[in-house]
Amino acid sequence: MITALHLLMYSPDAEADRAFLRDVLGWAAVADEHSAPDWLIFKAPPAEIGVHPTDGPPVTELHLMCDDLAATLAELNGKGVETGPISDEGWGVRSTIVLPSGTSIGLYQPRHPTAYQL
Repeated sequence: MITALHLLMYSPDAEADRAFLRDVLGWAAVADEHSAPDWLIFKAPPAEIGVHPTDGPPVTELHLMCDDLAATLAELNGKGVETGPISDEGWGVRSTIVLPSGTSIGLYQPRHPTAYQL
């Protein structure tokens, strides 16, 4: 049956974004020796998937989760990472982090029950 989830990120500067995941976020990786040099596949944190209704086109988004948004943003800012403003959404507080390619991904501290520890 299903053994894992493989998330794909398409980036205009994949090499820089891979270095960010490795060096700034500290994610472990394996090299894919059958692909281009520096093609890394990262071990991601535990994950969960929420399926939200929409009246618009289907969209898939990437959001990283943390236990203390303010502290995490301060740590990332200390490493030179550009971040967005904090907004209170009720279900949690969220912001964004900007990858070297300019791609923004969500970062939030949930207030809702989480499933990633199941």
